[in-house]
Order: sequence, then structure tokens, then C-alpha cells
Amino acid sequence: MLNSLAAQAIFYVIAALTVGFAALVAFSRNIVYSAFALVGALMGVAGVYILLAADFVAMVQVLLYVGGIVVLTIFAVMLTQGIGDLAVSNRAVGPGAGLAVVALAGAVMLYATLRTPWHLATAVAVASTTYGIGNAFLGVYVLPFEIASLVLLAALVGAVTISRQDTPPPADGAAEKGRS
Repeated sequence: MLNSLAAQAIFYVIAALTVGFAALVAFSRNIVYSAFALVGALMGVAGVYILLAADFVAMVQVLLYVGGIVVLTIFAVMLTQGIGDLAVSNRAVGPGAGLAVVALAGAVMLYATLRTPWHLATAVAVASTTYGIGNAFLGVYVLPFEIASLVLLAALVGAVTISRQDTPPPADGAAEKGRS
């Protein structure tokens, strides 16, 4: 594993990138740019999970959020007529009030961080988390896992049924003209 100083440096780089992408999501005036910046923010969160040795949670983050939710959001934005050209902005509340709220929240968090007596834990051996989760899914939690898969299958069948377009059958006169 990495030594403590290198791990801290990598954490701060990933945290800065994640916060930067999150700021782009929040402050971008173009919704398409916000959707693409969301990919960077969620990948940064997955990077933090990897640093915490939570490899299963990191891969779930990448597969579900980056691979599913963000792609679905980008498709919804792209398929909506003219929303890519729309400049999203909320000017109802001035930037001064927003800056005051952010400064107050930051001051409270800084106060709590500086006043908390932090205790350092002993170093633990890093082990893979996927083995234990896989055994739990196929052992103790097999019934809830299968019930969840049936619920997802029912939702998928329902979505296909709702989205299917039924074409009305042709009238008898139209069918006779086609045979002639």
C-alpha cells in the first residue's frame, strides 16, 4: 500500500478534482456541460472509495452512477428538443446571499473540525471486500437478492409493455384493397 504522505497527497488531489467538478455541475449555465461534469464528480467519489479500500463500492459507483444514471441523464438532455441551447440560471436569489450562507456553513464546519478531538486508529490490513459480499449474496441474503431481481424483472417487463406502440389493425376495406 502507499505510505501515509503519498496517500494523503492523492486524497487531496482527488478531493480537489471532485469538488471542482461538483462546482462545475452547480454553476455551469449549460445543462449539457453540467451533465458531463457530473461524470467527473462521481468518478472522483469512486476514487475516494478506492483509497478507502472499498473496491466493491467503487465499482458499483462507476457502474450504476457513471455508467447508468449519468448516461441516462445525458440521453434525456440530448433527446429533449432545444434543452441543450437553454441557459439554466436561477437569478431569484442574489450571489451575496448565497456567499453568506456558504461562508456561514464553512465557518461552522471549520469550527467543528478544529474543536473535535481526533483519535488515530491503528493500521488495519487491507483486504478485498468483494469476496465477503459475494458469499453473503449467495448465502444468508440469497432470498432478498432473488426477490430484488424479480422486482427488477417485473419493472423491466412493465417498462417494455408501457413503451410498446400498438398499431391498430387495418380496416376490412383496406385489407381487401391490398389483396386485389
